[in-house]
Amino acid sequence: MDIASKLMADLRTETGAGMMDCKKALVEASGNFEEARKILRKKGLAAAASKAGRAASEGLVIAHVTVKGAVLLEVNCETDFVARTEAFRTFAEKLADRIAAHDAFGDTRTGDVAELARLSWPAGETVGDAVTQLVATLKENIQIRRFARLMPRLGEQFASYIHGNGRIGVLVGLRGADEALGKDLAMHIAASDPRFASRAEVGAEILATEREIARAQAVAAGKPANVVERIADGKVEKFYQEAVLVEQAFVKDPEKTVGQVIVEKAGKGAATAGTATAAKKEKKGGC
Repeated sequence: MDIASKLMADLRTETGAGMMDCKKALVEASGNFEEARKILRKKGLAAAASKAGRAASEGLVIAHVTVKGAVLLEVNCETDFVARTEAFRTFAEKLADRIAAHDAFGDTRTGDVAELARLSWPAGETVGDAVTQLVATLKENIQIRRFARLMPRLGEQFASYIHGNGRIGVLVGLRGADEALGKDLAMHIAASDPRFASRAEVGAEILATEREIARAQAVAAGKPANVVERIADGKVEKFYQEAVLVEQAFVKDPEKTVGQVIVEKAGKGAATAGTATAAKKEKKGGC
């Protein structure tokens, strides 16, 4: 039976069900809109729209490494109970694999979730349709919050680390490093939360702000003018040590910096050629 696309679109708008589900319901109902809506309600698919406004503050961060690229994905739901179900985790893992295989996403740390929702899914559906189906199955609002897809540069290998049952996820890419070092660095990032990989990534505006704050604090403490700049220089150096990955004390050997450990185990080139990204899943929506 030939079903008009507008009829399917109207049914989808009203029920929140996936396009293929709407088409199947309309075919089953011989084109009767109201009957098709009843069919969707009986299957629980029309309930997805009513859940869309509910808070989705739990979920999982998934790390997935393939030959084509590495993916870090966050999918949210309403409760930790659902986040731990096999259906939810399986969906997140399959989605991460789909993202890794989709070359059109390229190399991005801020993937387009709307574009991802339009990506094809098995059985002729889209990712958006699959989310709707999962909502109907698990009875909770489910949202794809964000994803990153990193492509390896020449000689680069990725390692991943997931902490806290999917609360924090990290990807690290290094040249000339073995898997053990990559995982150690990913664990360090999860624990120390660096803002930058190297000094070169710290913008001039950020440094100017840190220096301005340090000067103001020194003046307020009554320090003489001739030492204010030295204090500001020291504060900026401390900022580097706290915020820059290669400047941080390595969590497994605090006597060394991360940069020193990388040079020792993978060579000088690895310390300047790596990529990293991290996602932290918090109870109030992540950061």
